[in-house]
Amino acid sequence: MNAQIPKHIAITMDGNGRWGKARGLSRSEGHFAGVKAMEKVIDACISLRVEALTLYAFSTENWSRPLDEVNYLMSLPIKFFHEKLPQFMKRNIRIRTSGNLKKVPFPTRVAIEKAVKRTRNNDGMVVNFAFNYGGRDDIVQAIKAVVREKDVSGSQDITEMDIEKHLYTNGLPSPDLMIRTGGEQRISNFLLWQAAEAELYFTDVYFPDFDETDLKEAVCCWQKQRGYVSIYEKSM
Repeated sequence: MNAQIPKHIAITMDGNGRWGKARGLSRSEGHFAGVKAMEKVIDACISLRVEALTLYAFSTENWSRPLDEVNYLMSLPIKFFHEKLPQFMKRNIRIRTSGNLKKVPFPTRVAIEKAVKRTRNNDGMVVNFAFNYGGRDDIVQAIKAVVREKDVSGSQDITEMDIEKHLYTNGLPSPDLMIRTGGEQRISNFLLWQAAEAELYFTDVYFPDFDETDLKEAVCCWQKQRGYVSIYEKSM
């Protein structure tokens, strides 16, 4: 069979804080290093011709972290999109978000929504930032939306398609490959519905150290699991 590439890769970018601590740095410095790694992963996915990349940037559980760390995480999208949005436009990248932005501080929400609006007509790779995202919350809000819709139409029948239409990821293909860095082997409330058929790949590499070679290794494992010929195995 010919070599194939996952259409949609989803990544839990774990280990930033521990990466910083291991180097005598702050957790915030670890998160900053994670942003730099994220840029490299986006570049690598474009090179591989991946159609969609979802990055677990901030979970609904992350609000329980220390306030200074949360505040820093909320500042990162503002700085990131201010710097990178022109490049995303040049590279035809379309930005999407999954999650409840209503609970995000106003400046952060504005920065994210601006990036989504500016890139909405781009038709290249989709980079979907899961921000203030929780898989259970995603399913609950989708079901609520379906119920409201059914109340209006008078129909009582609820299908999987109805729910999928109202998930935050509506319009994106389901993830083929879900990667988690940092050594933990948990889904952690990430894309619970969408991951039903995804291959799960766990690596001990902290996300700031995760690079194109690590990504290709994950894709190679996915190709083997699906019975595809890998074009990367000999080069690694």
